[in-house]
Amino acid sequence: MRAFTYERARTAREAAAAAARTSGARFIAGGTNLLDLMKLEIETPAHLIDVNGLALDKVEPTPDGGLRIGALVRNTDLAADARVRRDYGLLSRALLAGASGQLRNKATTAGNLLQRTRCPYFYDTNLPCNKRKPGSGCAALGGFSRSHAVVGTSDACIATHPSDMAIAMRALDAKVETMRPDGTTRSIPIGKFHRLPGDTPEIETNLVPGELITAVVLPQPVGGAHIYRKVRDRASYAFALVSVGAIVQRDGSGRVALGGVAPKPWRVEAAEAEMPRGARAVTARLLAGARPTQQNAFKLALVERTLDAVLAEAKG
Repeated sequence: MRAFTYERARTAREAAAAAARTSGARFIAGGTNLLDLMKLEIETPAHLIDVNGLALDKVEPTPDGGLRIGALVRNTDLAADARVRRDYGLLSRALLAGASGQLRNKATTAGNLLQRTRCPYFYDTNLPCNKRKPGSGCAALGGFSRSHAVVGTSDACIATHPSDMAIAMRALDAKVETMRPDGTTRSIPIGKFHRLPGDTPEIETNLVPGELITAVVLPQPVGGAHIYRKVRDRASYAFALVSVGAIVQRDGSGRVALGGVAPKPWRVEAAEAEMPRGARAVTARLLAGARPTQQNAFKLALVERTLDAVLAEAKG
């Protein structure tokens, strides 16, 4: 563990200003991902800004009938909220599919969106990784890539985004509210929040340095069948090989987002027009331009089969 300094922020504006003022600063709340990465010296922040004291831990209705979820709402509390279970069942199911109960008790809404990839080459500091050390290369491209991304990748990175919650947020058209270091705020559509790797896989979101997430806002409920299906190598506490988050209406229309297949939560709105025609037609549009490796090409068929099961469940 490398030495670092620490402070507790009193307001969101103070936290953002401190992060911009101090080189190498990072926010910390639950710390379920950051502390692990610090122990491995993958993350080496010079300064930690504790945001747990900010009043960002409530789930509140919005004037237009949606919900505002504070950045510090714990995953357990969000999954158990009666309004989320009733109106945003996809979100509750996705949260319960992720991690263990102990981790959900600590992990926060903002931290869940910001968690970093679980690519084994990212975690192994003896191997090259452009996400960890820009310009060093991508060991996954010539290595064991069964769990890696098949779409949205680049020649610099084929890692997947690990969050289950973010898949649900993408299907629900959430917006991420933030505070910038200059005190201004903005609202970022979830579809524009995460970045594809391109030539800069180390830059994972469109946040500016020091920008602090303050809330995630859900629009009015859309109804329909809310289903989250996660395919993994073991029954509990494992990241998705493929996951499908879907909202399906009675007429067969709906929304679908994928996890385990891309460097960000994967949704192609144009593909959703094909939902009444079935899983094969949707999958063809969702995964157009896919570049699987020999070891993970099975994910293309697995997406179709998982989506087919989700649509069958919605009908039944």
